[in-house]
Amino acid sequence: MLSRQLVPELLDALPHADAAALDSRRDLRRINFLMGNTRWFIRNLPRLIDRGDRVLELGAGTGDLGQALFRHGVHVDAMDLCPPPAEWPTARSWHEADALTFYGYSSYPVVIGNLIFHHFSSAELADLGAKFNHSARLIIACEPARYRCFQLLFSFIAPLLGANHVTRHDAHVSIAAGFRRDELARALGLEPAVWDCRVSISIFGAYRLIASRRP
Repeated sequence: MLSRQLVPELLDALPHADAAALDSRRDLRRINFLMGNTRWFIRNLPRLIDRGDRVLELGAGTGDLGQALFRHGVHVDAMDLCPPPAEWPTARSWHEADALTFYGYSSYPVVIGNLIFHHFSSAELADLGAKFNHSARLIIACEPARYRCFQLLFSFIAPLLGANHVTRHDAHVSIAAGFRRDELARALGLEPAVWDCRVSISIFGAYRLIASRRP
């Protein structure tokens, strides 16, 4: 998998309340737990933000990450195409909007995303990056690492997780649309002279980017 391959994910085409969609979102919670994505955000985000920083999560989905961060004292607003979950904190904003046409980025110096950036094409990532470059100071992302070994790993653990057919398909194509090395930073147009970008990859296939604007 030398280059990214974008294939539509089945979950995106299902009605929100569809039984297969509900099961797949359950699977995603299990996958996030296994990958340690939420724990990684909780460890890193509080120490990187300044007091009073407004934080925006792109593609918030079920709101699990934002709620977990809120419980740890990080005040995160959310953006997603779907409406907010019933348990979303009333003190935090939920923007029901498209990330590519959202006009409120200037209000958020910190932007985070968990398994969302791999959904975008190179042109769309460049467009998002232009918006971030205008006002963001910190960008933190957790995405699939694009390596065949992680597809094989998921094929092995999927039956153990009880993953349904939607999750099995979407996990495979998500990894194929993921990132390696400095690809996400370059796709977003985060120039090394302006941004300090650090990338790590976990043993369970999480590609993690922390991009901080240089002083």
